Amino acid sequence: MDILLIAGLWLDASAWDDVVPELTALGHRPVPVALPGQGDGDVSATLDDQLRAVLAAVDAAEGKPLVVGHSAASSLAWLAADARPGKVAGVALIGGFPAEDGKAYADFFPVEDGVMAFPGWGPFEGPDAADLDGPARDRLASAAVPVPEGVARGVVRLTDERRFDVPVVLVCPEFTPAQAKEWIAAGDSPELARARHVTYADLDSGHWPMTTRPRALARVLADACPARPA
Repeated sequence: MDILLIAGLWLDASAWDDVVPELTALGHRPVPVALPGQGDGDVSATLDDQLRAVLAAVDAAEGKPLVVGHSAASSLAWLAADARPGKVAGVALIGGFPAEDGKAYADFFPVEDGVMAFPGWGPFEGPDAADLDGPARDRLASAAVPVPEGVARGVVRLTDERRFDVPVVLVCPEFTPAQAKEWIAAGDSPELARARHVTYADLDSGHWPMTTRPRALARVLADACPARPA
């Protein structure tokens, strides 16, 4: 199955380099999606530009792909389910929850000179970064790409309620499935509260398992692929 891999904030498509061979070995066709504004130097890129790149990958896939979103890009994966509900086999959300209609995509940190730069490790101390050693932190920080303002502050627009029929696997790295269920029940993720087919996959890692546990993450994603018809 084609597995489309969408990296979160500050990451380019190379974030999946260690996951790709693992998924290939498991019999799948991984496709890291290059997002405008995250790796190509285009600081004018918008959320709509990124969504168009994701939808182009969906449309080019063989059959119905699994769309994987990491962190904030969980919203991009969900936007793809909204735009192509009949062409997506499912979505896998790694350490993130989709934003609601009308909300900003990822307006989490200050924007300066038109971009939202990586804020350093301070905001991520604790479970998020607990499994990252010093060299891994240095590598991630040095490769971090400032996110264009038009992406970070782009407004999420969801229009097709058929998205709620698309199967969702919520991959739980720095939090547990039990915690995720509590948050959803408490109203913290209205979109997932309305999704009709949500399953949970526990992955004991921090927020960047593609760096720290690529083999385990690949197995989780392979397991998230819907079974092919006999």
